[in-house]
Amino acid sequence: MDQIASALGERARWRIVELLAERPRTVGELAELTGLRQPQTTKHLQTLARAGLVTVFPLGQRRVYALESAPLQSLERRLRELTESTEAHHGERDVIARYRATIDAESAAADRERWADGRTFSFERVLAAPRDTIWRYWTDPDLLASWWAPSPLTITECALEPKPGGRAVLEYREGEQRYRSEGRVHTATEPEHLAFDLSVLDAAGAVSFTGHYDLALAAVPDGTGLRLGLRITETTVEAVPYIAGIETGWCQVLDRLTDTIGKTQHTTTSELTTDKKEAQS
Repeated sequence: MDQIASALGERARWRIVELLAERPRTVGELAELTGLRQPQTTKHLQTLARAGLVTVFPLGQRRVYALESAPLQSLERRLRELTESTEAHHGERDVIARYRATIDAESAAADRERWADGRTFSFERVLAAPRDTIWRYWTDPDLLASWWAPSPLTITECALEPKPGGRAVLEYREGEQRYRSEGRVHTATEPEHLAFDLSVLDAAGAVSFTGHYDLALAAVPDGTGLRLGLRITETTVEAVPYIAGIETGWCQVLDRLTDTIGKTQHTTTSELTTDKKEAQS
């Protein structure tokens, strides 16, 4: 496929393919129609032949080239797959566009230090699992790492130690770029309340802004009602991209938590059903 795409990526070769799609032609005819010299036309045809796009028919002293449809059909299928994949993930493009627009809006407001201090956010979800399970997903480092960063970011360290004074850490990377936040847990009442701070650090380790988080878990008929409150302090002018991404970022990670919990509960239910059937047989 790479060879086909490379062969078609040159304007003159593309024109030759268009002409051959009409009917087989000789080198001389193709040279005349494209305005190329015959040696140039021959080299282009050789490249197309190596890619399987054309076949040559020696007819005495004449050499006639014909287009092969199979490689073009393969390319068509691949392009259709790419188009379908792009359309299926169009929502992610919209997220990026909204994020860019939010950065522009926040940049206009960030005209001084502490410009976003006091700003609050609130997020809610209903999770299909009991409170003690949700609590573990917030306080067990391995479970926390399974959801606490939007794709394609990779967590390299995370912790929310469920005790007053416990460490609060989130570090993740994207390629060679690393991002780190540090703070402390203030309140931990298992399995219903967790309050902690996280300060987003810049490359030099200075605080860009601090987020004060308040997590409440309540038992509801469908599982657990989650409410996360966030209040911003210590904002710097350089914190614009972080502040702009809070709404989108937390919605994404809480969606990941919801999906992770749902998959875990489904797997657990399936295993219990299988064990029950085996015990009865």
